[in-house]
Amino acid sequence: MTKAGQGSSQSLSPRETRARRARRARALDAALFAACLAALAWIVLRGAQAMGYNWQWFRVPRYLWRIVDGEVILGALIKGLIVTLQISALAMLCAAAFGLVTALLRLSRSPVGRALAYGYIEIARNTPLLLQVLVFYFIIAYILGISRFWAGVLSLAFYEGAFAAEIIRGGVLAVRKGQWEAARSLGLGPFDTYRDVILPQALPLMLPPMAGVLVNLVKHSSIVSAIAIFDLTTEGRTIVADTFMAFEIWLTVAGIYLVITLSLSLAVAGLERRYGFARGH
Repeated sequence: MTKAGQGSSQSLSPRETRARRARRARALDAALFAACLAALAWIVLRGAQAMGYNWQWFRVPRYLWRIVDGEVILGALIKGLIVTLQISALAMLCAAAFGLVTALLRLSRSPVGRALAYGYIEIARNTPLLLQVLVFYFIIAYILGISRFWAGVLSLAFYEGAFAAEIIRGGVLAVRKGQWEAARSLGLGPFDTYRDVILPQALPLMLPPMAGVLVNLVKHSSIVSAIAIFDLTTEGRTIVADTFMAFEIWLTVAGIYLVITLSLSLAVAGLERRYGFARGH
């Protein structure tokens, strides 16, 4: 039996062997993840028991949705989730724009442009996000006459745009110099060179870290609760204040955030596999 087993394993092709190892690795990762969740649940339950906490999970669904006369009525948490998704989507678009412009300025030959881009990146990355949100809300929003919703969007975009700029700049610099020379030999201008030659090749390198920026942006969006935007975190805080169901509500909010971030990570991984962006290609 041992020799037969060894013979069958030796008959596997390298591709099949790698696939088997990948399946084992995924199974191990899933087991570790489940073990961590079980340990976390045990810690929470033990802590609640030590406090004499009275669990009221049966009251949570009403804050997600209710069905009244055959009509689905969204609860406060789902309404807050919609606001969170809106803020995150708009902020990511603005952050990508800020990052692209800043990266191009840092790569330009203009000393003024490089200085402005460098100053923006250092200010955004080295000051607290909460402080930036407050500055945008109390000062910039007042000057521009925009709502608190857009103040939250722009403050998040300002912060995450600095990280996006460095990712884009790194991706552009990773493109081989021969590609620049080939573009110049074809008579392409700077705009056409970036659009048609450089950025399409830099995108595979930028996609994984940009996914990290998007995930962080979703998590950081909870900071807008400081300026009374009724996002998921604000709605959760309000419900806790009204019902005193701290464990149930905050665990539900954390679970919703986890579902969003994991879904984004899986979507980006799918794009990598579909377009051959994964490592090793």
